[in-house]
Amino acid sequence: MRKLFVTGIGTDVGKTVVSSVLVEALKADYWKPVQTGSFFSTDTAKVQKWVSNSESKFHPEGYMLKQYMSPHAAAELEDIEIRLSDLRLPETNNTLIIEGAGGLMVPLNRTEFMIDMIQQFDAEVVLVIQNYLGSINHTLLSIDALKNRKLKILGVVFNGAPHQLSQDIIMDYCQLKVLGRINKEKDLTPEIIKNYANEFEYLQKVAV
Repeated sequence: MRKLFVTGIGTDVGKTVVSSVLVEALKADYWKPVQTGSFFSTDTAKVQKWVSNSESKFHPEGYMLKQYMSPHAAAELEDIEIRLSDLRLPETNNTLIIEGAGGLMVPLNRTEFMIDMIQQFDAEVVLVIQNYLGSINHTLLSIDALKNRKLKILGVVFNGAPHQLSQDIIMDYCQLKVLGRINKEKDLTPEIIKNYANEFEYLQKVAV
């Protein structure tokens, strides 16, 4: 089983959209280990709505937390302790897209962070980048954190309105592959997700 872990430089940078594109492009399975904000909606439901292929499977969340907060805080409100040792990868022979919550240093509990989950699962990382004031700093810190752990970074995806100066600085520094670029869409549909999936040519080549 090949494992691709979708993480971002922060919260609400487009991880779920990118996960949907990857699931569609690779006809992969999808798994969200820790879901917060389930009182309002779930990322699994969004990906299911946007993915149109019939081969992908959507696995149950490891932890389902009601409040839209950091996982450790949402868990404490429900008197739950998230333990990485209790999380088990879904059983599948397919490629598995794993979507994280927030960025790399989002706490799962008082001692374990999202980056520890990536390390435990020995997954390849897809880093989602969105332009905003401070995004260069957040991106380069995220890349350094991954490299310091010697985690494999498959590449980056730029999501949202492009900003060439920021992208140039980031790519000159990190020397990573750009897997794709996703524009800010007014409405997301399965057709739009499929169109982006077809554009991720590099991913198709490294999928085997």
